[in-house]
Amino acid sequence: MTTEYTTGPNAARLERTYDAPAELVWELLTTAAGLEEWWAPKGFESRVSELEVRPGGQVRFTMTATAPEQVAYMRDAGMPLSSELHKTFTEVAAPTRLAYVSPIDFVPDHEPYEHLTTIDIEPAGDRTTLVMTLDPLHDDTWTQQHRAHRGDELDNLEAAIRRRTM
Repeated sequence: MTTEYTTGPNAARLERTYDAPAELVWELLTTAAGLEEWWAPKGFESRVSELEVRPGGQVRFTMTATAPEQVAYMRDAGMPLSSELHKTFTEVAAPTRLAYVSPIDFVPDHEPYEHLTTIDIEPAGDRTTLVMTLDPLHDDTWTQQHRAHRGDELDNLEAAIRRRTM
């Protein structure tokens, strides 16, 4: 049995254009070293332990709160400072599209569910536009926080690109 994932009607689009070729953006999205450079919201870091970029493959990583304000938030929310997470790839079309589902199983007092993210990469010479489409989470507060974190991650991606191209 296969599950077909489609973006919902209330999905948000986050768009960034980077001064980098699509191949570099793809590398930063699909290698352990690349992901560890940028793939965490502000105040967190990620360490990849497994990565198989193919439909049905997974990325497993540990995300750890490192900034004092994030450490305090996690403690106040009764959440661990480090969490082992994984995502399952649903689409892989190098270097233009990546989609994955993430289990949302870390919300206190809420039943786990899956969340879809799609990333479209549009090359334009030495520039690349990335469009991340995010389904909403279970309530407005978590949805807004999630979108803000993803925006931070895309800013981190830009910083990683700059480090690699300067």
